[in-house]
Amino acid sequence: MTVSEQQTGRPDGRTGRLYGVGLGPGDPALMTLRAVEVIAQADVVAYHSARHGRSIARSIAAKHLRADHIEEALVYPVTTETTDHPGGYRGAMEDFYTEAAARLAVHLDAGRTVAVLAEGDPMFYGSYMHMHKRLADGYPTEVIPGVTSVSAAAARLGTPLAEGEEVLTILPGTLPEEELTARLAATDAAVVMKLGRTFPAVRRAFEASGRLSEARYVERATMAGERLGDLADTDADSVPYFAVAVLPSRIDARPERAPGDGEVSVVGTGPAGPLWLTPETRGALAGADDLVGYTTYLDRVPVRPGQIRHGSDNKVESERAEFALDLARRGRRVAVVSGGDPGVFAMATAVLDVASREEYADIPVRVLPGVTAANAAAARAGAPLGHDYATISLSDRLKPWEVIARRLSAAAAADLVLALYNPGSRSRTWQVGKARDLLLEHRSPDTPVVLGRDVGGPAESVRTVRLADLDPAEVDMRTILIVGSSQTRWGRRGDGTQIVWTPRRYPED
Repeated sequence: MTVSEQQTGRPDGRTGRLYGVGLGPGDPALMTLRAVEVIAQADVVAYHSARHGRSIARSIAAKHLRADHIEEALVYPVTTETTDHPGGYRGAMEDFYTEAAARLAVHLDAGRTVAVLAEGDPMFYGSYMHMHKRLADGYPTEVIPGVTSVSAAAARLGTPLAEGEEVLTILPGTLPEEELTARLAATDAAVVMKLGRTFPAVRRAFEASGRLSEARYVERATMAGERLGDLADTDADSVPYFAVAVLPSRIDARPERAPGDGEVSVVGTGPAGPLWLTPETRGALAGADDLVGYTTYLDRVPVRPGQIRHGSDNKVESERAEFALDLARRGRRVAVVSGGDPGVFAMATAVLDVASREEYADIPVRVLPGVTAANAAAARAGAPLGHDYATISLSDRLKPWEVIARRLSAAAAADLVLALYNPGSRSRTWQVGKARDLLLEHRSPDTPVVLGRDVGGPAESVRTVRLADLDPAEVDMRTILIVGSSQTRWGRRGDGTQIVWTPRRYPED
């Protein structure tokens, strides 16, 4: 007998073929033709089950099993109970998958075709994947896709799951509650799997993200005992593992709101595009009926069907705030879009100023933070804001230059790092030179100054110059300046990258 015959048990030395067979969500009629064909030609049919021995996968495929099929029941050593395995639950399961793969390898080496049955799709949160990772490199393998529980749930609800440019997020309910909350707040549509014992935390996450009223519940989609309903009305004690929570498409699903249902969220979009948004701001932008803001900032927000956008000039902040509050008074959910952080030289103050009037006293107003221009530029440069710092706007449009000059001098005398906003524009070209001269009265000419322009945007430029070399002609309204203290350091690393940092320890007098 040849070596290959000893290895495979076949005279031609050929091994058997491994199939991962997706059975769909539960209704045998939703099995694919290919799945039925593979089961029919297989020598061995394997399926997973808990220790009670009942296998959902086997029950789905039952009418296609032959009397002469060799059946391999792969029985989990643990499901939700505790274990005394030295490696804990994970260690027990790893040993089980390794042993199960070895059992199937015996059949494959003997030249037998092995079909591993999997509910839904074999590569979607399924146990077959563990067999695939251990066997596919050594044997011919084919995976037969199946209808997932996600698709089945959407079909049974009869509602679009995701449409157009919407983002669909699939989440395991076993994630930490805060992580679930953040992801639910940020996405357009979602499905949360693996409920059962996780359901109370999942429900709290939906509520904390403000999405509970949109959420639907689907239990055992297409199977006996199927149940549909609103997630908010579902009894936690009745939820099995084979259930999902669904946030369907928002398109065409925006509810009619009564006058008392309106609210205003002032949303910080960060210094540039989507990479700078937080999950909370993403959720507020996606869930708004109306977007109000300076047109340049509105253009950063993706267009969504059903939303109304109200762009305006940068110099009408009070009018913009009043317009947003009037929309909310009519029952609209409004997001006022602001660059950077809305509370730093931005729209939050304007909105709250107007909201303090008696006629708007009952309108809920939320301020959602964003990454500031100072933080963004500092991160690009290194860590110049590593110690105490002051933030000052050089714009004299809303306060006299004399006030700005006094504050610059006081902050410089206190040896604070300075983040200087609104340093110049087409109509304001002299303030940077005046500020430089004031600072040189208190700082060394060699003090590093970070010039961050369009940070995060396509024309980003971040560089560092000496305070004495700061040229006002190189500064515009899209630039932020970070002026170091006496302790701020700058230099180059081995790769040539220039860094600026302010040590956290300040020397004693």
